[in-house]
Parts: sequence; C-alpha cells; structure tokens
Amino acid sequence: MGLTAPESGSVLAIDAGNSKTDVAVVTADGEVLATARGGGFRPPAVGVEAAMDALADPVARALSDAGLPAVSHVSACLANADLPVEEEQLATALHARAWGSSVEVRNDTFAILRAGVAEPRGVAVVCGAGINCVGMRPDGRTARFPAIGRISGDWGGGWGLAEEALWYAARAEDGRGEPTALSRTLPAHFGLPSMYALIEALHLEHVEHGRRHELTPVLFGTAAQGDPVARSIVHRLAEEVATMATVALTRLDLLTEETPVLLGGSVLTAGHSQLNDTIHDLLSSRAPKAAVHVVTASPVLGATLLGLDRLGAGVGAGERARAYWSR
Repeated sequence: MGLTAPESGSVLAIDAGNSKTDVAVVTADGEVLATARGGGFRPPAVGVEAAMDALADPVARALSDAGLPAVSHVSACLANADLPVEEEQLATALHARAWGSSVEVRNDTFAILRAGVAEPRGVAVVCGAGINCVGMRPDGRTARFPAIGRISGDWGGGWGLAEEALWYAARAEDGRGEPTALSRTLPAHFGLPSMYALIEALHLEHVEHGRRHELTPVLFGTAAQGDPVARSIVHRLAEEVATMATVALTRLDLLTEETPVLLGGSVLTAGHSQLNDTIHDLLSSRAPKAAVHVVTASPVLGATLLGLDRLGAGVGAGERARAYWSR
C-alpha cells in the first residue's frame, strides 16, 4: 500500500479471460517494458479475492521485469465483469492491491474493441464460449448488454450453439423433428453410433460436460456440407450478431456514420464463410455505413490502449504499443 509510480506515467494493462490472463507494463509513450501470462480469471467460481490472488502472480512478474514497484494507472479488462456493479466491485479489489494509483475496470469485450480501432470509437461483437457486444465513443459514451445468458436475452456463443445442435439432432433421430445430418455427425465426433448413445454418454458423464464445446465446429462443418437445419442455426447466429451490432450503433447515434464494427472471439474469427458472409449481408442493409472487420490483435493491446487513453497519451504512444504486438 502507498507505493508510488514513476512521475512520467505508466500503465499496467490486464486482459483476464476465463482461461488465461495477459499482463503488460507500458510507459506513457507506448513502450512495452514487460509482459507476463497467467491462468484464468473466474470470480464466480472461486470468489473475488481468490481471483485477485491468481492475478497477483503475472502482475508481480511483469512489474518486477519492468523494474517498477507500481504504475500510474491500472487498465483491467476482465471476464465476468458483466454489470457496472461488478466492475465497481472488481475495481475496489484491484485498488486494494496497490498496483496503481488509479484503476479502471471494463468488461473484457472492450479490450477486443479497442484493440481493433485507431481511436475509442466503434462497436465490437464477440462470440467465443458466449456472446457479447459493446460500443464506445471518444466522449466516453458506451453501449453494452448484460450478457449473462438467457435471463438477459442472449442467444449464441459456442456453448449455446452446441446445445442447439444437440436439441435438433435428438429430435431428428426420435422423429419429433425434421431430419438433419447432425444426428449422425454429432455422435460420430465422439465415436458413438447414435444420438441416443451420445445423450446417454453426456447424461452419465462418460463424455465430460466440458467437451460439449467440441460440437460447435462439427455444427459448422455440417452446415458447410449443405445440411438445412445446421445452416439455419448458423443463420440465426448471424442474425443475432447483426442485431446486437445494429442496436449498439443506434444507441450511440452511429448508425448513419462511417463506423468500425469488429468481430472477435473464436467462433467469429474461425473463417466460417456462411456465418461471415451472412453477417456482412445483413449489416449492409441494416447499417450500410458499418465497416466490418475481424479482429486478430491481442486483447491485452486493447487494455493497454484504454490505459493510454486514460493518461491522455498521444497517437504516437498508441502506434508504438500496437507495433509491439504486431511483431
């Protein structure tokens, strides 16, 4: 407690997801002094203090390598910071660690958005295990969704797609639904002969619950082979992505302006042609001025740029930081 950062200013950037954490210490002019990687950040599973303890290891390594006891500002983009009240709770817990004089916590989707734009202006839709959408303007206005599952109106994400594919495949096999190749391709992925066998294996946990996400690529492969049911699920995801982006643009009064719309997360960056083409087609009619791009930049770059924005750093600082992660 009470440590002081260099007078010139510095940022501790944290991008903490469910499976891994990336940390960087960056000067106010965009020079990256040190980076470190740690494990996942899961406050709902382990509690806030235990999650902070997990952050402490990569943070300590990065600060040590940078030769700093603390920084001017902590810019943390965190998974599971889905509501403003959760951001405030996590910011308080981070501030207590005395890693920086000031702290700002955002949902990790903001890191992907900021990593993909030259200024804090645009909309990002991220689809990995779940789905989320955020938008921002340079004046500080933001648009966001709770993104905590069906109770907040969400549909999509890798887990949701796998569940949907299983639902259609089960009904196809027993006669309640229309035929679909999914009733063959899903169980075949696990070396099983039928959906009944897969249902039994999942229920009795002969196939681990965590492996259900493996079925999402199977869904896309089946859709690519022309299966109408699989293709309808992919089209529904494209509709959801386009809808979220259009609503965020509308909330920020950006629908009639040239605005970046960024696609991130494992599902949207995997190159599924039907999905990406349909998203582009839908947005071209609903938001014709949207410039749609897939984000491949490291999310910790986004956390860094948000921190540099907070310090009032110039454009050159951001370009210097971006060049580091473009090597």
